[in-house]
Amino acid sequence: MKKHAILYTLSISLCLFSCKDKNTDSPAPASGSRSQLSMDSLFLFASQTYLWYDALPSYEQFNPRQYAGTGDDLGALKTELFALVQYKINPATGKPYEYAVGTNQGKYSFAEAGNVITGQQATVTLEGQGNDLGLELSVVNNQEVFIRYVNTASPAWQAGLTRGCRIITMNGSPVSVNPTVLNSALAQSSLSLTVQKTDGSTASVKLDKATYSSSPVLKTAVINKGSKAIGYVAFARFSKLSGAQSDLDVAFATFAAAGIEDIVIDLRYNGGGYVETASYFANLIVSSKVNGQVMYAEAFNTLMQNRKAEVLKGIPYLDSDRKPVQINGRPATYFDVDYSLAGNTKTYTKKGSLQTVKNVAFIVSGNTASASELLINSLKPYLNVKLVGSKTYGKPVGFFGIGIDKYTVYMTQFKSTNAKGEGDYFDGFTPDMPAADDVTHDFGDVNELALSRAITWIAGGALAGGRIMINGREIPEPALSVQHSRINEFNGMIQPGADMRLRQ
Repeated sequence: MKKHAILYTLSISLCLFSCKDKNTDSPAPASGSRSQLSMDSLFLFASQTYLWYDALPSYEQFNPRQYAGTGDDLGALKTELFALVQYKINPATGKPYEYAVGTNQGKYSFAEAGNVITGQQATVTLEGQGNDLGLELSVVNNQEVFIRYVNTASPAWQAGLTRGCRIITMNGSPVSVNPTVLNSALAQSSLSLTVQKTDGSTASVKLDKATYSSSPVLKTAVINKGSKAIGYVAFARFSKLSGAQSDLDVAFATFAAAGIEDIVIDLRYNGGGYVETASYFANLIVSSKVNGQVMYAEAFNTLMQNRKAEVLKGIPYLDSDRKPVQINGRPATYFDVDYSLAGNTKTYTKKGSLQTVKNVAFIVSGNTASASELLINSLKPYLNVKLVGSKTYGKPVGFFGIGIDKYTVYMTQFKSTNAKGEGDYFDGFTPDMPAADDVTHDFGDVNELALSRAITWIAGGALAGGRIMINGREIPEPALSVQHSRINEFNGMIQPGADMRLRQ
């Protein structure tokens, strides 16, 4: 029997004995089609593990089986999930916390193909493994196309391309400004480009799709401004710590040697990733004076905290090698995890030798989400933090994967807060210093609008309006329009199941 079939049986058997109307305690039907039983299972998991479970109606009122057959099985799960996450209203906005961001897609929760039982709070792998051309593009003012970023070690990186290069021709023809055409070109196995580099020179390159392993550290630098030495790091994603730690350690050792007191962290395209890596990053920035103080806390719903979410008994608890863990002579399950607030409060433990940071400027955008926002929020109580760019995504919540049939559902299961109890940034963080995404300059270029604004703040200068030059034409910042060819595929916070502490 295939693994997904085993998991399907597990999920459905849970629903048969546990799925009850929460008001009348009447059981759900004990039989039905495969799709109907999957709909029942999703409702059961939501009624016990969803962060805002208290807003959900009873089984009979909701009638999960009404969604069976609404498209294919995955489509039916998505439709039901979207309906479930519309019940809890954010009083600050009058809209659901998980308002629609697409067809049958709430802001946070989603379902995807593949059945995950490892308990990773994840959407996709973040190992830095690429199998493409290695670049992304942006259209500026519907006239010019620039490289938005290049993955390290990718074919584009190997060819010497960088953020800020202007595309002149693509496969021998003038480049299109239609994002759909650009997306199609980026998906090809090969692509010929003529580009104008940031130094004004022109180059022709042919890119061939290849596999590669990419570091999340896109660029680091020590920028001198008057008497100040300012650290800069552009970070693409919170990959597993094993894939990020080495480059981060090198960068922060350089910052420590330079004696920096100010740092700019560029997270404008960082949709999140592993919480462990975000925690390590925070510990590199702070001084040892904050050791033992709260970094952040994760709050699960009261049923999970009080060991009443019995549906979790059906999810095996596995170690980092995906092997069963024994507890009291039996295999552990997610019911055995400590969901208490105390058990999910992370404290600082200083890493590295940098002890002098006072001011932190984050460069952010609407793509800055989840673990990136967690890092920002965790540092706010201890350092002078400012944001440059545009409003962030707004995701102070996380989840772990639940297997239903041959699919995985990720529904909001906890909310994070910082040492001051702050965490209601559901609408995102508003920047202290608005700045357009200046794709005409490379990461770390002091003339790039957002970085220039961050440096000006650090150096104590007066902020001024910005302008950029595109092909000899000067464009004031308010008239700048940037349209990305593709958006980030990942948005979330990942907490590997093996990192979740079992109750003793």
